[in-house]
Amino acid sequence: MSTDYQQARSALGSRLREMRTACPEGRLTGTQLAERLGWTQSKVSKLENGRQTATADDLRLWSVATGQPETYDELHARLRGFESHIRSWRRQLASGHQPVQDTWNELVAEASVIHEWEPTMVSGMLQTADYARHVFLRYSELQNSVRDTEAAVRSRLKRQEWLYRPGKRLRVLLWEAALRTLICPPSVLAAQLDRLAGLIGMDTVELGIVPLGAPVKVPPANGFFIFDDRLAITEDWHAELWLDDTYTISTYRRVWQALNESAVFGADAQRVLAEARRNLNIR
Repeated sequence: MSTDYQQARSALGSRLREMRTACPEGRLTGTQLAERLGWTQSKVSKLENGRQTATADDLRLWSVATGQPETYDELHARLRGFESHIRSWRRQLASGHQPVQDTWNELVAEASVIHEWEPTMVSGMLQTADYARHVFLRYSELQNSVRDTEAAVRSRLKRQEWLYRPGKRLRVLLWEAALRTLICPPSVLAAQLDRLAGLIGMDTVELGIVPLGAPVKVPPANGFFIFDDRLAITEDWHAELWLDDTYTISTYRRVWQALNESAVFGADAQRVLAEARRNLNIR
């Protein structure tokens, strides 16, 4: 967990403790507040000490129980402030994958230029329905989340309408490994590669492929998106990271540019795709 995130969570905990001790009707102990809320005393302690992330409902109940309901908006703003940077998959996927995809649709709709690096699988912006279906199924199994696969696929495909709007530009780099990873049956991957080949030359899409044998200036590590130089998003197994400070975004742009120098485009990219497809041994 990042230092900034933990500091923000601890600061929120200190504010909750302050509200408990400054209760208008008299100071409440942690035990008294827990009884009033119907919680365990340990939950109150963890929230106040920054060892547990409050939910919006937790904050609403806390503000009412301490006789200070007018503070809820402030508390909620604090929560949104630091949760916008680290978004755990456990929380995001509580209602399934579709709500996550809908949030991404809103982000993409606001963007004019998107830079993306994807080392492990085909970009969601370019996926076929069958390929996306297998991706969601794998993640549902991993995260033990709600299986709303078809709704998630529909939402992801709707996002791709952005590619056909004037003035939009997707600059995506794929590592060749992403073209060969069998997260789906070979026949599905073959169709996905055909889809990529058909996108080369599209005026709103710049597709570059970094061949496996290409020299690179930086390690081809985790994937990321950059939205108009205002927001970078990357992810790990536990969470999605939303990064909006200028220095961090510029770092991701430098990484993207370094990888872009190792990529091939146009006819050369077509050849890499064709070779990956031939290796599937599917007519």
